[in-house]
Amino acid sequence: MIILYRIYQIFIAAPLLLLITALTAIVTTIGSTLGSAHFWGYWPGHIWGRWFMRILFLPVHVEGYENIDSKTSYVFVANHQGSFDIFLIYGYLNRNFKWMMKQALRKTPLVGKACEAAGHIFVNKSGPKAIQQTHDRARAVLQNGTSLMVFPEGERTLTGKMGPFFRGAYQLADELQMPVVPITLNGPYRVLSRKRGPINFVYWHRLSMTIHKPIPPIGKGPENIKHAMELSREAIASSLEEELG
Repeated sequence: MIILYRIYQIFIAAPLLLLITALTAIVTTIGSTLGSAHFWGYWPGHIWGRWFMRILFLPVHVEGYENIDSKTSYVFVANHQGSFDIFLIYGYLNRNFKWMMKQALRKTPLVGKACEAAGHIFVNKSGPKAIQQTHDRARAVLQNGTSLMVFPEGERTLTGKMGPFFRGAYQLADELQMPVVPITLNGPYRVLSRKRGPINFVYWHRLSMTIHKPIPPIGKGPENIKHAMELSREAIASSLEEELG
């Protein structure tokens, strides 16, 4: 079955996924430029994420939708297991949000332009002024129930285990006085890990996402940042597969 799945990936899945990725990027760019980035910056990506899972026959299970309110803006924070985190969150969080992403991704062909047009937030860490501009940009887009999605580890794990969290997302949540929602992702590391060789085949594995209860601000300043950071890490770890905790 593994050999058949790999043949399917090479000759059927890969061409289809490249095609829908290019189409999604083009539709997002045109729609966000000529219309509403709130709509076109989310829905094409949402559909794209779901099709990725369906084309690769990857089962998805989600828990915790009841913990979030459709009219409230949140800072979502999740563990970063691998590339499939993107498709899982985009396709199944079912919330309009903007990604906070590395500045380098702006240079990705088609996708970088689409992300820029969609209003996703590129992090510029070149200095205090640049960081403040990032926060100002976030404040401008986090309206009408739009939320922010951040991987506080900053990069995909090499081992499957969670790495240290950076404070950026929590500082922004503190500044905007927004609740933080921890999300636990299981499975993306098994499906496609960062440490595999130059030819990366997808491995079939169940994917799951657990949406935890929001962590409201308890004030403003260092104590609030530390509080949200510690509680969110504990919540994410509580639902991780045991060997990856």
